[in-house]
Amino acid sequence: MVPLNDQTAESKFVLANGINIHYREYGSGYPLIMLHGGTANLQSYAEQIPLFSEHFRVFALDSRGHGLTVNTTDTLSYPMMADDVIAFAKALHLERPAIFGYSDGGQIALDLGIRFPNFSRGLCLGGTLYQFTPEYFEMLRSWGFTPTNVDMNKMDADWAEYLQTAHPQYANSEQVGKFMNQIGALWFTPLNYTDDDLRGMQSPCLIWLGDREMGLPVEQAVTMYHLIPKAELCIIPNATHGSFFAPYALGPVVEFFKRHLHGTPQDSS
Repeated sequence: MVPLNDQTAESKFVLANGINIHYREYGSGYPLIMLHGGTANLQSYAEQIPLFSEHFRVFALDSRGHGLTVNTTDTLSYPMMADDVIAFAKALHLERPAIFGYSDGGQIALDLGIRFPNFSRGLCLGGTLYQFTPEYFEMLRSWGFTPTNVDMNKMDADWAEYLQTAHPQYANSEQVGKFMNQIGALWFTPLNYTDDDLRGMQSPCLIWLGDREMGLPVEQAVTMYHLIPKAELCIIPNATHGSFFAPYALGPVVEFFKRHLHGTPQDSS
């Protein structure tokens, strides 16, 4: 993984929705916003960005409360973070950007696609649910999460160590713990999306899922595929939630965006 102080792309900040969003920009062409998973940061895409930046102008963001983007509230929600993305695009004058979202990034993209159906020219929803399942909540509890707090002692040691380095805005383990409590509350909050919400989505949408995702059933991805009017479905074989970023799995995503993004390149002021 490329460290946060890597200078292959300049770290930038833009004021949007009341927070300073940290981002990096790569490549040229049609704008593509990349949204990372929960508890990660934009550097989690270090190995994937070169593939996408060959074809698109990539904006990799740190979501609210993650990496170097400070959360000015004491809560997190997918609608709040979707509003951040809308404000980010407006601040940089990006017209109908494409959105690549994985895990929490996919949940943000889904909320955005439902509430702002004309905002994006194409959405990729990676490892994304529109209704949380009992298996999903069981998985969270096995990691030490409850709706109100998280038992850091139950977490994988490598994950706990990663949190401290991935989010330098938190000075100590107590602050990291408060952040993880916000994450737990986010992950346990029911989505409450309806079938009609999905039917109202207007952007082309790629539903991108591994076939061995714990708590994220392929059957729900198929349901989403049937409900979203312009949906396409890509199931990656022999892939768990964190293992489907190999080039062979990303190829269909690049091809999806290339088919749907044939506008002129955008320039920010």
